[in-house]
Amino acid sequence: MADWSKLSTALRGAGDVKRFTWAELDELVGGLPASATNHRAWWSGDRPHINAWRSAGYATTELTLGREVTFVRSGTRVAASTEPAPAGATNAGRDTAPSSLLLVACVKDKASAPAAARDLYVSPLFRKERDFAERSGVLWFILSAEHGLVAPDEWLAPYERYLPDTPRSFRYAWGQWVAERLELLAGTLDGRTIEIHAGSAYIDALRGPLEGKGALLLEPLAGLTMGERLAWYGAPEDHQDDTPPAATPSAHASTEVFCTQLRDGVAALQPGDFLAQDPAELKSPGLYSWWVDQAGASDLSAGLGVRLEHGLIYAGLAGATRWPSGRRSSNTLWSRISGMHLGGRHEFSTFRRTLGAIIASSRDESAIDEDALTTWMREHLRVIAVPFEDADTLGRLEEDVLLRLDPPLNLKGMAKTALRRRVTELRQPHARRR
Repeated sequence: MADWSKLSTALRGAGDVKRFTWAELDELVGGLPASATNHRAWWSGDRPHINAWRSAGYATTELTLGREVTFVRSGTRVAASTEPAPAGATNAGRDTAPSSLLLVACVKDKASAPAAARDLYVSPLFRKERDFAERSGVLWFILSAEHGLVAPDEWLAPYERYLPDTPRSFRYAWGQWVAERLELLAGTLDGRTIEIHAGSAYIDALRGPLEGKGALLLEPLAGLTMGERLAWYGAPEDHQDDTPPAATPSAHASTEVFCTQLRDGVAALQPGDFLAQDPAELKSPGLYSWWVDQAGASDLSAGLGVRLEHGLIYAGLAGATRWPSGRRSSNTLWSRISGMHLGGRHEFSTFRRTLGAIIASSRDESAIDEDALTTWMREHLRVIAVPFEDADTLGRLEEDVLLRLDPPLNLKGMAKTALRRRVTELRQPHARRR
């Protein structure tokens, strides 16, 4: 196993910039793991080996997998190279220096209601970008095609503007606007390192204005595909060198237990049986899963125009603490399932709205019939509810559980499939009017 303390020692005796060939670094630490050569994500995030150069006061910059890597003392301004980069070279492994700024781009997938900017964007990519930014410890902002530069806690309403679709004149003005606002909020940009996690349309619009103010731009995702971008932030398969995936700190400690319980179809109750039980034990936070029988799956498939298998179709939570405000929720498993799902209206339940939109489509109806929907749910669905008292970490538990269960009717933060795109399309005419 590599001894990264030797790198820390070597860097402490080095200058502002220290470049290693792959062979030199391999010899110094006593053998680089295969992940260092095969996965760019190995060079980023919060991992023990990264603390070796971070604790010495350095960050990585130019990285060519299998060839060389450069370490730069934090706060050092590195002049842009005038020589062409070697094939395959990027700064994709750079670990953000403490004195830098970090910018991440908005995405198309947004929440349906106004929210803090950090919570408005809901795609898997943005969630990884946000997690990376929050763990970096540096000042970070979001690049919004509609609003320019926004702080993570700034409240925004959903919007549809997509920067690559705007005219060149708009992108030029947008870039100038962002640079001026960044300097206003963060101070002088001269000599600052600005790391940008965004597509080419954003970076091209910002390059001139930011470099004109003396900033150095770093583009860690340049040239990467969407899959490579997601992996860059630290997919489980990139932790193959020192610890097994199950030991990584990203997973909630209760994830596997809850996945097992929520997958247990034998334990699923008919709605009538659920409502007949003593509600006392379910007046607490927790997770739940909904199941559909064969006939119900056929109804949903007809409305979707896409085949939906019977079984587990949706999962969610009740009663989680609302972050970043820290506000406590009064919802419980009992109130969510009995009140909002089985006895409420589709305007107040994401799950009811999804089912109602699909059923209305199957019957060629323009509106959701609430009574008919409740009757259909009682006939064709079953539910599992599992209490979990720690409301503060319940949201994180739900995220990890959903990634493993991948219920087909869950939309927020999930991978886009033909079925989910169809669900989104059907839900739109039934959006809650404000």
